[in-house]
Amino acid sequence: MPNADHEPVLVQSVLRELSPRPGMVVVDGTVGLGGHAAAIIPLISPGGTYVGLDVDAEMLASARERLKEWKDCRVELVHASYAEFREVVRTIGSQRVDAVLLDLGANSAQLDDPARGFSFSRDGPLDMRFDRSQKRTAADLVNSLPETELADMIYELGQDHASRRIARKICQVRHKARITTTLALARAVESSLAGISGGGGKIHPATRVFQALRIAVNLELDNLERFLAVAAESLNVGGKLMIISFHSLEDAIVKKFLRGPAGASLSEITKRPIVADDDERKRNPRSRSAKMRVCVKEHD
Repeated sequence: MPNADHEPVLVQSVLRELSPRPGMVVVDGTVGLGGHAAAIIPLISPGGTYVGLDVDAEMLASARERLKEWKDCRVELVHASYAEFREVVRTIGSQRVDAVLLDLGANSAQLDDPARGFSFSRDGPLDMRFDRSQKRTAADLVNSLPETELADMIYELGQDHASRRIARKICQVRHKARITTTLALARAVESSLAGISGGGGKIHPATRVFQALRIAVNLELDNLERFLAVAAESLNVGGKLMIISFHSLEDAIVKKFLRGPAGASLSEITKRPIVADDDERKRNPRSRSAKMRVCVKEHD
């Protein structure tokens, strides 16, 4: 079982902005290993309700073990996507909630496990599914998408300007043998950029390709768009929506929603996103790219 002792990102900022109090109903759309939950639940007890959703059954099992001791707060952990927010809230007998938290992206336990296929730091199967009960894997996309669609995916979801060159090389490699491991894909990407001046940069050349595949496999941006509208509808007046994103594509969707008609009932408290301070960045490298936006519901 994954280690539940990890440090959740921006936890002190979450507590400060949430202002938890006994009796609150809080929904965590990505409960993960239960880090934010463990900090919030004592403060909404007694009488509170904490609903945690996650599509990753392994993370959910770890969170369930971590949170099992709480007796004076109702804790409901559900194997579901945050895109299914409305249906889950209804099943617990509630129509409205006081706060919604969404911590997007993969967590360290997922990234560090080579069997999950999220990272090329160690070799593993090219998987990248958060929910391992779903059928489509990253290997399926890498080996089946037409070259133009593969290039478009890498460009749009990975924001990689070398996408066409990379897609061409991947197709050449897969023509000889199916690409099934993380290191095989990473090597194909590296070889596609060999000889390009400045091609390496500060990050590994495969980083953006892996980001694009993970987003595509898990339909992350589609799910975020579905989630935002129902989350806003489900909040009580005065309730808060808190979203932690890790790259500009997620943040752009949140900003567009807040400034459009669907987000008209919400007012953004954080005109500029909240980021980790220097101490947290040193302790927890994952926090360096985290940005949190907080909104309050002003009216129905």
